[in-house]
Amino acid sequence: MNKALQTLRVVQWAMLASIVLYGIVGQVAGPEPRGIDPTLSYLFATLSVAIVGSILVVRRTLVMRAAESLAVRPDDALSLNHWTTGYLATYVLCEALALFGLILRFRGSPAQASFTYYLGGFVLLLFFRPKLPTQA
Repeated sequence: MNKALQTLRVVQWAMLASIVLYGIVGQVAGPEPRGIDPTLSYLFATLSVAIVGSILVVRRTLVMRAAESLAVRPDDALSLNHWTTGYLATYVLCEALALFGLILRFRGSPAQASFTYYLGGFVLLLFFRPKLPTQA
């Protein structure tokens, strides 16, 4: 269990660093801002809401249920696998939000439009840090 927790923390910090890198790369290598494409902006806003909803569903169905099971039986391999998979899926979805910001930036949107996606992904990724399941 501690090995899985340590691995998840390393993955989380690596993804947090990559979001910071997205912001830097978007500013340095991105084109001159020329305005926001409204269609793409609406699409990403809608997908972002769906992704946040998906994060909550993954947390409830995989992470929380597996954590309850691991609190009772810490050596349950299947529950540990579900717990780890739930966290990884959560992190991938948070990273997708940040990637929306990078895509917008490379499509010519101003940095402010991309920053909200970077910030959203970063904060959610930071908020969902892995915690060892404890007995209630």
